[in-house]
Amino acid sequence: MKVISNFILKRNDKKSILIDAFYSQDKTNQPIVVFCHGYKGFKDWGAWNLMAKEIAKAGFCFVKFNFSHNGGTIENPIDFPDLEAFGQNNYSKELGDLDDVIDWSVNYFSNKPMIDINTICLIGHSRGGGICILKGSKDKRITKLITLASISNFEKRTATIGNLKDWKENGVTYILNGRTKQQMPHYYQFYEDFITNKDRLNIEAAEKSLTIPHLIIHGNNDTSVLIKEAEELYQWNPVSELKIIEGSNHVFDTSHPWEKDSLSEDLQKVVDVSITFLKK
Repeated sequence: MKVISNFILKRNDKKSILIDAFYSQDKTNQPIVVFCHGYKGFKDWGAWNLMAKEIAKAGFCFVKFNFSHNGGTIENPIDFPDLEAFGQNNYSKELGDLDDVIDWSVNYFSNKPMIDINTICLIGHSRGGGICILKGSKDKRITKLITLASISNFEKRTATIGNLKDWKENGVTYILNGRTKQQMPHYYQFYEDFITNKDRLNIEAAEKSLTIPHLIIHGNNDTSVLIKEAEELYQWNPVSELKIIEGSNHVFDTSHPWEKDSLSEDLQKVVDVSITFLKK
């Protein structure tokens, strides 16, 4: 398997993006699968590398990346050394990042005949699932969509990050990261960006307008994003597929760091059902 690690995608007037890609040099017609991590996430979190290798082994070119303002840096892509960048993140920036990564994928693999640059699938976890739904509803290059423990609504999360009056007055509010114990800033621009782009960031409208196959995967013991949100997505798009992982949590029984050399039983189920869906 060919693995590209920490490729630096440099952009004019924007922060660079770190990208990984996994693919076979022997197989042909490997569709591109682009993976988006979630809130307080990063491309190397937990078992995502193992998941990437499993899906690549099944005949796909798996691309994952760090959102430019996720709090990581080029030098240290794991965890959150750049809290200033984290505070300046917003949904519009993440949509722009994803667009640039898709562009990069098409351009980078255009001269590699083993990769099918005309078949592009998105996989998004948690908040990354919401971003993928928005992207999949608008971008004609996307042929299939998988969401893992996806959120169904940006508005209720954006409005409840902090007390809006205090947030506006102070310009910033803080969220504790339970794992790293960092106080992670959200500048008021996050709320302003959402209000400005409210229609564009409507996941319900995007889900209802999807014209590509969508596989919704969720654990029914998810306490971070309740199973109700998966059921909402399915209700808005009845031709989608809903796969419930019984007893599973928000990260499908994995954690960070993930020291094992195999997936958790729950994440293996996620990978298996995803591969089946992608191969249809």
